[in-house]
Amino acid sequence: MDWLIPTLIVIASVLGMELVAWASHKYVMHGFGWGWHRDHHEPHDNALEKNDLYAIVGAAMSISMFAVGSKLVMGDRAWWPGTWIGLGILIYGVIYTAVHDGLVHQRWFRWVPKRGYAKRLVQAHKLHHATVGKDGGVSFGFVFAQDPAKLKAELKRQREAGIAVVRESVGA
Repeated sequence: MDWLIPTLIVIASVLGMELVAWASHKYVMHGFGWGWHRDHHEPHDNALEKNDLYAIVGAAMSISMFAVGSKLVMGDRAWWPGTWIGLGILIYGVIYTAVHDGLVHQRWFRWVPKRGYAKRLVQAHKLHHATVGKDGGVSFGFVFAQDPAKLKAELKRQREAGIAVVRESVGA
């Protein structure tokens, strides 16, 4: 049973990181952090984007939690859950890289899903990229994706309300 609590902390951290990523994407990347995120929404031929700097921020969060949990670094002030939270953040980063960079943007491999949840993830993120600029938008999460029909309806509502400029090819 010594593994149960650490395992639950890791799982909670992975799930919690989707909430952190959603809020960061909506309010930081599409807010004051748009300068780093803009190139992710624009066509380019570069292997790297300024947006990739956000991966360094995520890595720093994970490393910091490993350090907080380490007796080697913190001595008697070490907080043991920190290690497991750091591991959860690391696992989320691997999932994010595989799903967002690999599957959705095909930076690491080429596979276009024809059905199932993988297809839903790709569709939801393509709808996220349907807006021009940082305003408005849908689908700010990276691992959990809403129904694409609902996302299209929300894009249509935003376009009609003047909240977002939506690319023509989306058909919202």
